[in-house]
Amino acid sequence: MIGLNSGYFIYALPALILGLIAQAWVQRAYAKWLRVRNGANITGLDAARHITGRNGMQLQIEGTRGTLSDHYDPRSNTLRLSQGVAQQPSVASLAIVAHELGHAQQDAQQFALLRLRSGLVPMVNIASWLGPLLFMLGLFLRVYDLAWVGVACFAAAAVFSLVTLPVELDASRRGLALLKQNGLLYGEEERKGVREVLTAAALTYVAGLVQSFANLMYYGSFLGGGRRRSG
Repeated sequence: MIGLNSGYFIYALPALILGLIAQAWVQRAYAKWLRVRNGANITGLDAARHITGRNGMQLQIEGTRGTLSDHYDPRSNTLRLSQGVAQQPSVASLAIVAHELGHAQQDAQQFALLRLRSGLVPMVNIASWLGPLLFMLGLFLRVYDLAWVGVACFAAAAVFSLVTLPVELDASRRGLALLKQNGLLYGEEERKGVREVLTAAALTYVAGLVQSFANLMYYGSFLGGGRRRSG
């Protein structure tokens, strides 16, 4: 079994705390602005239809289960909205819809980093289950080169997070511009709310990036320390 060494407290634990703070912040911002009606008095679904119609964006719009599960699927050119976002005429609904339509715009304009991220998905999916398997097997058999291959698989998640962050920040920038261009923001308070939701969401991706690299450093330090102890 993997125990705790000093690397856990240096790398993994602070990153875990940052991740928890980021999740709490985005949940708080979403809940706060979900209760505030937007000036246009339109639901997230209506906002999505309004923006796509005025900007000639051809995509399907579907529902999805859960909270904050909204996403754009470039494989099927589909925008999926959670019930809370689709049915509520809130500031939070505008922010979430705008962000996801930012991704749709990236896809339509063949944004290079979005295409790169999509291309990395199969590799990351394989590495996410292969990495822990090889790492644990290498430790158990004391074949440390095999364990280092597992650490290299963990690096795939770090690279994916590194690519994801600018993609998400750009989607928020595009989304905010779409709201302004289509006259869906009323007053500074509403703009503040949208920015607050988008900023909170961005922090979760920053935290994800930090966690990916922190875990990589932790497992590397653990393996390096174990190898020195056995040497």
